[in-house]
Amino acid sequence: MATIAATLSISFIPSPARFAVVATTSALSSSRAKRPARFRCCAEPSSPEQENPSTPTPAPPQPPVNLPASPSSLWGISTSTWSAGVAGLGFLETAYLSYLKLTGSEAFCPIGGGGCGDVLQSDYSVVFGIPLPLLGLVAYGLVLTLSLQENGKKFLPGIDDLDIRLTLLLISTSMATASAYFLYILSTRFIGTSCSYCLASAFLSFTLFSIRVKQDFGLERVQKFVGLQLAVAIIVALALTNSYSSATTQLNGTDDFVLEPYDTEITTESTPFAIALAKHLRSIGAKMYGAFWCSHCNEQKQIFGREATKILEYVECFPNGAGKGKKMAAECAAAGIEGFPTWVINGEVLGGDQELSVLAEESGFPVDGTEQP
Repeated sequence: MATIAATLSISFIPSPARFAVVATTSALSSSRAKRPARFRCCAEPSSPEQENPSTPTPAPPQPPVNLPASPSSLWGISTSTWSAGVAGLGFLETAYLSYLKLTGSEAFCPIGGGGCGDVLQSDYSVVFGIPLPLLGLVAYGLVLTLSLQENGKKFLPGIDDLDIRLTLLLISTSMATASAYFLYILSTRFIGTSCSYCLASAFLSFTLFSIRVKQDFGLERVQKFVGLQLAVAIIVALALTNSYSSATTQLNGTDDFVLEPYDTEITTESTPFAIALAKHLRSIGAKMYGAFWCSHCNEQKQIFGREATKILEYVECFPNGAGKGKKMAAECAAAGIEGFPTWVINGEVLGGDQELSVLAEESGFPVDGTEQP
């Protein structure tokens, strides 16, 4: 304050005296400048460097950064690794089946006998003219590639992680839908046939779908894509239905010859019980599916006799012949008939020729000839 007051008063002092005051003031300022400062302004706190020069300056706080979520895992293994492993197994299986389909080789069936070959050579193994195993090979190969890409491999540059995960979710949805559809076909069109490769592929497809939905996206986040998943599933189901609308089952192993239909003579006489049983079977809608070339079908007719056989509701599954270019009748294919004769009584399926007493018991017809109420 003394310095400020002296400076302001200079203008009111005569010139000689002003120079003296200025000199005095300069001297005071010089002596004051040599002393260390004892006071500071409370509104201007000293910096940490001034108080303790040896202390490093702390970095200013940074705004929070949204880091990408760490990849989900199952038993310590990332979902992308699981997905790649499952897809690899499916790729190997469909590669083997594609080779069999394209070369016409016989399939090795570890379980179920020759059922694998029957399914693989049927019309249901082709979708819009493309072998089904080949489509599976492409699907599993794409899942394998995208899973490895998600795991750090750079096969497809320019694709971010979210695009990969969404694509894998939709592919696994379509594969699971197709597998469910094929299991329905297997259970309704190939009754009594076991196809281990079909079941293995369905298991792998459902496993991939479970990994992508539950472990990768999570049940809560995947709800955002439920509409898109339903659309994909409906498209797949409609496409398969349209492709299989005219599919029938061909007699396996008859690609090299054509067998024209013929009639077999029934030489036995029908008993009263056989006639009554035949009438009863017809009244309840029971059907016998057979083929003209089937010896067991002929034996079944001989058991009933001439008169009773004419009463039975018999369905010939190869009315136009069997062999190359010949197809099973649509009614037999729709019923999933795979062996002859096949009885369908009250929704129950009986394979092979049956004794009259067995047919009576299955249909509720008493042995004494009196129909049960």
